[in-house]
Amino acid sequence: MRNMDVRELGRCLVSLLFVCFLNGVPAGAAEPSPELRIRRFLPEPPVCRAGRPVSLNATVENAGKRSATVQVDLLVPQGIRIVGADFTSPVLLPAGAVRDLRWTVEAEAAGAAELQLRLAATGFAPGTASLRIVFLPPVEMRKLPYIPEPEPAKTQVLIGAHHCPLWEADKPDMWANVLKHPERTPALGFYCQENPEVSDWETKWAVEHGVSFFIYCWYRSSQGGPVTTRFSSAIHDALFKSRFFDRMKFTIMWENQSRGRAGVADEADLMKNLLPFWIENYFRHPSYLRVDGRPVLFIYRPEFLVQDLGGEANVRAAFDKMRVACRDAGLGGLHLLGEYRGTDARHLNLLKRLGLDCSFAYCWHVPNNPTPEQAIRAQMEYIEKTQQLNILPQVVTVSQAWSGWRDEGTIWKIPPADYETLLRKAKEFIAGLPAEQLGSRMLLLDNWNEWGEGHYIAPYREYGFGYLDAVRKVFAPSSGPHLDLIPEDIGLGPYDGPMRAQLDAREERRRLCEAYATKGAAPQPGLFGWWAFDEDKDAPVALDYSGNRMGADVCAATRAPGIDASALVCTGGCASVPPNPALCVTSALTVACWIKTDIVGQKNQWFVNRVLPGGTDSGFRLGVLDDHPCFEIPVTSFSHHLRADVPLTTNRWTHVAGTFDGQTMRIYVDGAERGAMARPGPIKASRFPLCLGNYERGHAAHFTGLLDEVKIYDRALPPAEIRREAEAYANRP
Repeated sequence: MRNMDVRELGRCLVSLLFVCFLNGVPAGAAEPSPELRIRRFLPEPPVCRAGRPVSLNATVENAGKRSATVQVDLLVPQGIRIVGADFTSPVLLPAGAVRDLRWTVEAEAAGAAELQLRLAATGFAPGTASLRIVFLPPVEMRKLPYIPEPEPAKTQVLIGAHHCPLWEADKPDMWANVLKHPERTPALGFYCQENPEVSDWETKWAVEHGVSFFIYCWYRSSQGGPVTTRFSSAIHDALFKSRFFDRMKFTIMWENQSRGRAGVADEADLMKNLLPFWIENYFRHPSYLRVDGRPVLFIYRPEFLVQDLGGEANVRAAFDKMRVACRDAGLGGLHLLGEYRGTDARHLNLLKRLGLDCSFAYCWHVPNNPTPEQAIRAQMEYIEKTQQLNILPQVVTVSQAWSGWRDEGTIWKIPPADYETLLRKAKEFIAGLPAEQLGSRMLLLDNWNEWGEGHYIAPYREYGFGYLDAVRKVFAPSSGPHLDLIPEDIGLGPYDGPMRAQLDAREERRRLCEAYATKGAAPQPGLFGWWAFDEDKDAPVALDYSGNRMGADVCAATRAPGIDASALVCTGGCASVPPNPALCVTSALTVACWIKTDIVGQKNQWFVNRVLPGGTDSGFRLGVLDDHPCFEIPVTSFSHHLRADVPLTTNRWTHVAGTFDGQTMRIYVDGAERGAMARPGPIKASRFPLCLGNYERGHAAHFTGLLDEVKIYDRALPPAEIRREAEAYANRP
């Protein structure tokens, strides 16, 4: 593996977004009008400092059909100067060309700055992009042997932060939503959490801002036997082996949510396997959080234990036995807290009957994309309503933001200045709680590092240390000035070595996917995507033979003889076309392909799909539903399934096509119309990949068989053209 510097890594990271263009989605046309596109425009370092040169990288594209001489202008505000560039404007971009551009800039002082990138060429739609950079205060760079000792900020209450330990070296896909939102890039970069040095940076940043303990999400990987775990490297490989492990406390939140896997098989499993594991590995650890001498255990979805243990009374009895076992182990007992993010008195009463000591929220769900003010008000209303119900004591949680892993549902964020307001309100609230309640001495922050799901307070690109500074200001106001260091300041890091190799490989795949390819005679009018799978058997990509460079990444799939040359073998793998504005046709569409299977009775299997969770009212798909070919263009979630009136024939090649003209959906099998459905209105644009051969990567709802010659048009092909397509390879075995 060759070494990559931070500059190369930055190029690889954003190249994964190579089709998530900044210029938006064109309405209606499959092939966008000739224009200049800015694929990315980002600084190289995760966070930037004033008084220090910063490299900016942009990837620009000529999406037109002819060459362009492009004037490139970087506009910077007062206080920012351009130190240099690695190119001279104007830049010649041949048709379809992509080029990386680089500048070096420097800020005079700390603060936020807005930079503009503009592309212009005669006869082309211009390309523009904005970049907001927060420059941290200047710090002299020096080389130190290790991270300086933490200098804790003292607080009057215990401040804990939920910690999401999903960022392991062999799980790069966890960063997918961060790649879509590069403003979320952590100050540690795309780090590998199992590194003890990563844990030490987190400890230093946390305690120096008043956060005194982490609540690690804890996942059991199987139940009913000896304990095995998932995502535990942040504790066992990093925290326990770190130099600063004794500088802050930790606790765990049992992620009791995956039924049959993450919970307990019965009470014996709980008492003989799970609890002893916790006692020996965590509760006895000198850094584990104890309050009044008792370990604190947080439980996510405690209500699932009712079924696991055979009733509410059994759960209460089991909790009592856990407390006794902890006392017998010399631990003084056990604090048990159950997660609930609502104000339904029935659920709170259930938690009380189960014998939990307190409720807490992992996060607060605030619907309808609220403003920061609305998000603050809603959270305080939830907290106050819980207290007014007076059913079970609460430990208060405050949430900074939310997006979901795929930007689904409500999306919101409270900026640092407003977050400080929320913290002050929460501080005032818990000060009024009864002194004997745990909640009067503890506040929970959501979340330290839920980068993918969109809630995080650890230092990162968009706001630097803004959220942590707010915590320090509110809960440690007398701590005085302090210096926020980042790895670059002292010559340490990077911490993303394994990610570099994987991203390097993906960069190579991206370049392969973008290769220009055509097949046979000139393509039909309106054809904007054509995947024939005619590459070598084990080729990592499937080229787009329409000439539009929308190649697919082949994932756990191979090829076999097809209707013409080769076909994709569908046994759970797929070919995934990254999300592209060109796929978002809105007014007319044809999806056509050849399939072959020897499996009878496929019920809910898909071979061309762009209808996915978080967008089940958008996109289109083609598959087999209850053994019949099926075409769907939803209006509402999973609506408008058009099934053919004949079952799928086995052991021979079958041509399947779906068309939509803005009013009516039609499905064709072997060139004959086999169903129609009224569906007036546009197709809602999907933001997801196009999956060929499966519902999505690694999904169980995959078609089993062969897939070949997938074609997508931005018009509804008339019956005669559909028939000619079907007859082109008629009677082939």
